[in-house]
Amino acid sequence: MLDLYSNIVTYPQMFRQFSCGRTLITEYDCPLGSKKQDLWSEHNYIVRVVEGRKIWHTAQGSFDLQKGSCVFVRKGACIVEQFFDAVFCNVILFLPDDFIAGVVKSRSAPLTQPGKKFSPVMPVAGDPALDAFFISMSSYFGARREPDASLLELKFREIVLTIAENPANATILSYFHSLLNNSRAMSIRAVMEENFCYNLRLEEFARLSSRSLSA
Repeated sequence: MLDLYSNIVTYPQMFRQFSCGRTLITEYDCPLGSKKQDLWSEHNYIVRVVEGRKIWHTAQGSFDLQKGSCVFVRKGACIVEQFFDAVFCNVILFLPDDFIAGVVKSRSAPLTQPGKKFSPVMPVAGDPALDAFFISMSSYFGARREPDASLLELKFREIVLTIAENPANATILSYFHSLLNNSRAMSIRAVMEENFCYNLRLEEFARLSSRSLSA
């Protein structure tokens, strides 16, 4: 399986990227080698489609992402189907559990009570604030110099808080709330039940559940 996060981090010369700790944003337009590609990520990530179309297939259904789509993808595995008749370009922003938990703790507004189950892929409702965030980040990708790490951290916090401020994102905020008491070690049973149908190695299951291989 393709490790999406590691594949991007390992090749900074191929994908312009900015990071602060394990939080990272990149413009990603690398084509997959086949019609369908199994991939996984140990971190949650946001996908904003700039051009083209791809379908994220998960154990709970398929999600057709086209130009303008913006979704929050929970950490785990999926199968991505691509279409070779069009160029695909998207912005991906990786958000580890503990980073999200730390940001939502700082909110003064009460949090939505967490649900018991969440879709692997959740649409992010569009609004002017969300558009402004991606426009502001595009200016960094177009510049030669890299923004300071402290500014990047503020931008990463901004996207989490922007999503949380929109009432239409109540399900995502509920998921954010669920991380407050479980941000470090996700239930092994939950990880296995959500990803058993994919060809993940034991080492990868360990990383998804924030545990050592021996644990």
